[in-house]
Amino acid sequence: MSNVHVFDHPLIQHKLSILRDKNTSVKEFRELISEIAMLMCFEATRDLPLKEVEVETPVAVAKCRTIAGKKLAVVPILRAGLGMVDGMVTMMPNVKVGHVGLFRDPDTLEPVKYYFKMPPDISERDVIIVDPMLATGGSAVAAVQFLKEVGVKHIKLMCIIGAPEGVKAMQEAHPDVDIYVAALDDHLNEHGYIVPGLGDAGDRIFGTK
Repeated sequence: MSNVHVFDHPLIQHKLSILRDKNTSVKEFRELISEIAMLMCFEATRDLPLKEVEVETPVAVAKCRTIAGKKLAVVPILRAGLGMVDGMVTMMPNVKVGHVGLFRDPDTLEPVKYYFKMPPDISERDVIIVDPMLATGGSAVAAVQFLKEVGVKHIKLMCIIGAPEGVKAMQEAHPDVDIYVAALDDHLNEHGYIVPGLGDAGDRIFGTK
């Protein structure tokens, strides 16, 4: 079964309290999403392997450690996931970015892929899927499946707020994918919104509602 990592860092929790506030402006909301993603990136990449190298300082040769050639990719689920990309890229400037777009079929209620663009070597990369909200889990489950179908073997899911229903759906469908969240909320309401949540993340990021 996959692990669920809930971040309790004071800076993340402080920013999350402002993010939830219905009176937070679009500008500030967008900035907070990026900042929280940046902070969460520290923990989500904690297990990256290191190798020892020698670096010549102005004084002497220092034995240092660098990331051991690990290839990474960040894959936002469109559209709200785009809000987390800049924060991730700030921390990892050389990371490649793929995109997956999904919509829910009104008849079958199943996620349908309308956009899927990945780096050509995606199957060789460790992937972090990002989406601010893990609600029902349908989009996340589908996104992971699409990546597995093109050969990706190591995947993590990073969301800012999760619901128990979404976590359960992910763990049942993809028990090999670890989940990282800044908060695990109470439940979903009858409209599929996380409670207490923060509303529709995409609308609040892009000012469309």
